[in-house]
Amino acid sequence: MTHRPLGARRRRLVLEVPVDEPDGFGGRLRRYVAGPMLWGSLESLGSTAAPRGGRTDRPGLYRVGLRYRSGVTPAMRFADGPRRFAIRAADDPNGRRRDLVCEVEEVIEEAAP
Repeated sequence: MTHRPLGARRRRLVLEVPVDEPDGFGGRLRRYVAGPMLWGSLESLGSTAAPRGGRTDRPGLYRVGLRYRSGVTPAMRFADGPRRFAIRAADDPNGRRRDLVCEVEEVIEEAAP
């Protein structure tokens, strides 16, 4: 049995849930609403790709560790203050429903011109 060191899950994350609404033109608009606040850890795994077109704001890959909770899907995302992390995968690493490990990618918002 492995134990997490005290304070390993000290980052306050908000699980954001998607809400799809009609856009009035036959399509749908997706927005996210704040769900439960969770305590977790955030570990950098590097970036996803080389810079393109002279841009240096590459999305980073991260691993989020939480206490197990059912229902976390790739449609959701995490908020850490102003930062957003899209969930790419969520897994119970040993099947014992103690921990949940999510691979996430940081969402980089386009600035309005």
